[in-house]
Amino acid sequence: MVPGRTSLSLEHISKQFAGALALDDVSVAAAPGEIHALLGENGAGKSTLMRIAYGLTAPDSGTIELHHASGDSIRARAFASPRAARTAGIGMVHQHFTSIPAFTVAENIALTAEWPETGRAAERRASRLVERLGLPLRAADHVESLSAQLRQRLEIVKALAADATVLLLDEPTAVLAPREVDELLRFLRDFAVHGGTVVLITHKLDEVFRVADRVTVLRRGVVTLTDALANQTRHSLVQAMIGADLPVLPRREVAAGVPLATADHLTLRRRSSGTGTPSQAAIVDATFSIHAGELAGIAAIEGNGQRELLRGIAGVDDVEVVAGTLEVADPVGFIPEDRTTEGLIPSFTVAENLLLGTLDRSTWWLNWNAITEQARELLATHDIRASDPRVRAGTLSGGNQQKLVFSMAVARAPRVLVAENPTRGLDVQATGAIHERLRAGARNGAAVVMHSSDVDEVLALADRVVVVARGRVEVLAGSPSREVVGEAMLAPQR
Repeated sequence: MVPGRTSLSLEHISKQFAGALALDDVSVAAAPGEIHALLGENGAGKSTLMRIAYGLTAPDSGTIELHHASGDSIRARAFASPRAARTAGIGMVHQHFTSIPAFTVAENIALTAEWPETGRAAERRASRLVERLGLPLRAADHVESLSAQLRQRLEIVKALAADATVLLLDEPTAVLAPREVDELLRFLRDFAVHGGTVVLITHKLDEVFRVADRVTVLRRGVVTLTDALANQTRHSLVQAMIGADLPVLPRREVAAGVPLATADHLTLRRRSSGTGTPSQAAIVDATFSIHAGELAGIAAIEGNGQRELLRGIAGVDDVEVVAGTLEVADPVGFIPEDRTTEGLIPSFTVAENLLLGTLDRSTWWLNWNAITEQARELLATHDIRASDPRVRAGTLSGGNQQKLVFSMAVARAPRVLVAENPTRGLDVQATGAIHERLRAGARNGAAVVMHSSDVDEVLALADRVVVVARGRVEVLAGSPSREVVGEAMLAPQR
């Protein structure tokens, strides 16, 4: 798949939502052969700008221009639909998954790309495309059976299936393991080298410096910087994004208390999907304890059992104990990996989501004025930027949705707090805030269990590092190095 040479220009774009200015006279230009990083805090307007470029949202003013090497140009106020944008050569990888869970990989690809093939013919075509891209997807698999990492890779395949020459990517590495991130960044560089145009939204500055050519920074809907990346430093980009330096959280000395989550020769597996065939054990013969006041960080490559371990501790009912014991103190707070399908109901208001997440089951009478006021207080406490508790949760930026999920998890003062990739898709400032709140939970006596696909994040946060490799759980002693953790994650089958 060799892309054509197409430049994308967004000129003087402005957009308001419910009277709030999301974009104010924003201009961004990306050239063929270029990877253009788009940075900014959550709510800065990055995703809104990309949704405008892809025909999902209409701007209030401004123009979009595509110029192809053939000399053809498209200049318009907006694309009428994503279909029109795809026809023009734009593909988009969304921050949140857009595939239909009940459909197969092939069916989702064919639907997005509007292939004429169906059934086995679509599977064969999808298999050829996936193989050409070198991605570990099987065309006949149903999306609902895929991990978050594989669903993210499916989004990339869908964007390329219609022969896009311009790729818009909104946090594409948020749920990928380090090796998968490396593969994606190499793919994007190869796409650009062959003439493709890439606009990349990411909060991970190390990725920006590894792959980007140019950078544009948005702050509260306004462009604060556009430049060649070679002229910038991490410090200058952070200053442009938030207008200040980030605080540095010191390491803390831990005086762990009583065990609050204890496993003794524990074997876990996913519950049967209804096919009658038991699933294979995901965690085998694990013995460990997580104590009050401790923040335990779990490091693992996708598919090694860490998901089942976290959900077993959280008491999620899609996991069952096969052997041994698992004792966890109540109440438990849980921050799921996918906030839009498990953490929130996007079509419900912020107040309604908070109510569902914190409701005492003995409550039968609801005082909506009091509920709205409590929601307003939680928004302020957790710096969730919503204009009103009565707005739909789905209208919030990804980072603000994640902070909303976090606020629900801690609202009932859990004794055990379990977090799956809690900073996925967050900007540097919001990530720092979540880190501090996780540490605060431990300081206040909770046992905090956190997994991140970013090994460096685990090392920065954890009082103890727990590695899950091929279903085996190993608690590492002391303060292990990145290399030691990496070797343990890749441990061979015992």
